Amino acid sequence: MRAYFLFVSISLLCAVVFGDHEKHHDSDHKEHGDHGNVHHHSDKTHTDDSHGDHHHDESMPCLKIAPYNANFGFSLYRQIAADHPTENIFISPASISTVFAMLSLGARSNTLNQIIEGLSFNRSELTEEEMHKGFQHLLHMLNDPNSKVQLNSGNALFIDKDLKLIQKFVEDSKQFYKAETFSTDFHNTEEATKQINTYAENKTKGKITDLLSSVDEKTILVLINYIYFYGEWEKHFEKEWTKDGIFHVDENTNVTVPMMHRNGMYNVAFDEKLGCTVVQIPYKGNATALFILPDEGKLRQVEEALEKAVVKSWKKLFRKQFVQLTLPKLSISATTDLVKELSKLGVTDVFPDNSDLSGIVEVTPLKVSKAVQKALVSIDETGTEAAGATVMEIMPNMAPLLITFNRPFVLMIYEPTLRANLFMGRVMNPKK
Repeated sequence: MRAYFLFVSISLLCAVVFGDHEKHHDSDHKEHGDHGNVHHHSDKTHTDDSHGDHHHDESMPCLKIAPYNANFGFSLYRQIAADHPTENIFISPASISTVFAMLSLGARSNTLNQIIEGLSFNRSELTEEEMHKGFQHLLHMLNDPNSKVQLNSGNALFIDKDLKLIQKFVEDSKQFYKAETFSTDFHNTEEATKQINTYAENKTKGKITDLLSSVDEKTILVLINYIYFYGEWEKHFEKEWTKDGIFHVDENTNVTVPMMHRNGMYNVAFDEKLGCTVVQIPYKGNATALFILPDEGKLRQVEEALEKAVVKSWKKLFRKQFVQLTLPKLSISATTDLVKELSKLGVTDVFPDNSDLSGIVEVTPLKVSKAVQKALVSIDETGTEAAGATVMEIMPNMAPLLITFNRPFVLMIYEPTLRANLFMGRVMNPKK
């Protein structure tokens, strides 16, 4: 039987009118050609690239933004983990950075500075144009139709039907972020909510429903980024081996969950300094998962230390080992309040009434009233027979190393050729 890993994420920003201003319709907005230092070029950036041609090409635009995206992802995860020490966590750093980078196209002055710095970018090292071209290229590569991994990512703008946005913002959102645009009647809050939720549900293949419970009638713009990931393990688990087992949530709580088992060769790292075991589990295609099992009582210590250099050190520690691997079968969703978490990372001006989003629309002052990410992870098996050739492994004639994920653990999914940190999470209780 095949074993699959499903991870779905939606990041959403709602921009609303603030103060006593009414929504305006102005068909005569002029393009702001120089705002944001982003300029159009007649040539498209790497639109014909394929994974195979540029695996090690350091000039790829997406590799220029990779270290900054990685720093942002780890900073955000550490912040959320500290704020929610006993909860399941699932986020897509790539999704969050993409939607805020798209928002930055319309941000000005200190609001723009905070977004860029909050996303861990440094304009003395990377221009805004390079940043946007990096996201443009990343989206292109993530949506590679030839990949064995089902990975789709995209963006959308839901625009108030009575409002004309500054054309420059719309054009740049489309050019760099391939943003689809939809006319929306936010005065009809029920219909607007339905329109946005239906879009999210369709793009996540029915996995994320009811993204929004309602929208404010003062909303004039909703920005959405979605990522849908459906990976098949390179070496599958057998369904017949799945048995109920105990997962130790904490000192006082145990839950019974289905546990998947597999004997095989895996890259394993033992980080004695941090106190954790790391197992690398590849998917068919380019994506790879890291399952990080902290030693008893070391979860917080491991999470506080998560950063680029630590993950890089694990790769040096990896040794191919014969392992009896046990993983919980699970399906968990998590919703993250990005207003709260990003404010703690220094992105504050975009949310209150002194925000400057004048690159989106001239006549109406805007602020981001809501910023949430909803993510769902599912590690599961199907009853479908494995298609094609079976991967054969030569097993050593020795007892396997037992690695059992039966207590809280951390996981990461990344695309190594793009150095993209797609998803991060913590499984605290697989039954919640």
